[in-house]
Amino acid sequence: MPYIEVLAPPVSPTGKAALAKSVTEGLISAFGVGPETITLFFLPVAPGDYAHAGEMGSAQTSQRILLKVHAYRRSEAQRRAAAVALTQGVCAAYGVPGADVAVYFLDREKDEVAHDSRLASDTKDA
Repeated sequence: MPYIEVLAPPVSPTGKAALAKSVTEGLISAFGVGPETITLFFLPVAPGDYAHAGEMGSAQTSQRILLKVHAYRRSEAQRRAAAVALTQGVCAAYGVPGADVAVYFLDREKDEVAHDSRLASDTKDA
């Protein structure tokens, strides 16, 4: 934890690797976690597989890229630092302006997360 869902147009393996590195480094810095706790999931969204303002997108229109960050609650300052780092990483990897990037923090309490069938709140590290 944290887990990051990347909903974005397909990108080259090099772009994915660059984003994985920058997001991991950004969250290490912003959240003070180790790299072994961070996992990214890439969920490609093809042109035309989204709509905005009631209109379907196309290959000719810009597409917003969404990052959903599932993590234990962090301070506003930590989320702000993470938002900057993640947005910069997406802009570099996908060649898009920051206006096309949205980062949503989906905070979880430790009793709302389980690994290997045990709640995080049940572990001695919690």
